[in-house]
Amino acid sequence: MPLHRPHQHGRRPAFEAPAVAVHDLGKRYWLRQAPATFQQTLLHLARRVRSTPFWAVRGVSFDIRPGESVGIIGANGAGKTTLFRLLCGLGRPTTGQVSVEGRVAALLELGAGFHPQLTGRENLFVSAIVSGLRRRTVEALFDTIVDFAELRDFIDQPLRTYSSGMQMRLGFAIAIHVDPAVLIIDEALSVGDAHFQQKCLDRIETFRHRAKTLLIASHDMTTIRSFCTRVLWLQHGMLVGDGPTEEIVAKYELQSDNVELSHDPHTRQAGRR
Repeated sequence: MPLHRPHQHGRRPAFEAPAVAVHDLGKRYWLRQAPATFQQTLLHLARRVRSTPFWAVRGVSFDIRPGESVGIIGANGAGKTTLFRLLCGLGRPTTGQVSVEGRVAALLELGAGFHPQLTGRENLFVSAIVSGLRRRTVEALFDTIVDFAELRDFIDQPLRTYSSGMQMRLGFAIAIHVDPAVLIIDEALSVGDAHFQQKCLDRIETFRHRAKTLLIASHDMTTIRSFCTRVLWLQHGMLVGDGPTEEIVAKYELQSDNVELSHDPHTRQAGRR
């Protein structure tokens, strides 16, 4: 898979409003220990057992300028998907504020925004219209989207019959063709064959060169280095790094290597000798 050099856009006016503005963002969930028996359930209700707060995202603040390509990195459970869902307006933040300028298209967890009982055609129209397009515009784009997704023979089948790769194809084709100002991709490109992955990467590169705003989360640091000039590093729901790609990725990889070594039984035994 060929690498792309992150495209550096020209100098922008200092007063330009951010494409994405996040201030002191937090999302709290309440976790309750599941009772093992019916009797325990009654005891929990009688004693009013309290739930434990869990902050998926906490105290996160950043601005992203129009045309920036920003990578979001962090271990599983770091808060990347929760952050993206809040940016897309899927749920309300517990604290803080989120502001996104212009149309947003997102490729989040597989199948997000699709209904399994609807056909590919029906899901295409619903998703594109929800993204802000008029029906006549979707009709004009329909063939282009289906051909890009390479789903001509399956577009009238229920989505529940689609493989994970087919769902990713449809989701990406819709997202990239609604002409968003901000494109958000959460690990979805890891699904699918190498041919379509490369097709998606080429289209992302074209998107970036049009001075559009890109946010992409990935565990693949090659992808992050290829497309992003800036990286945000999340850890336990908090922003612990924000800066140039090479600087933040190097720190992240160093910590990841140290964590792997600490869990390696051979390394621990050698340390005791």
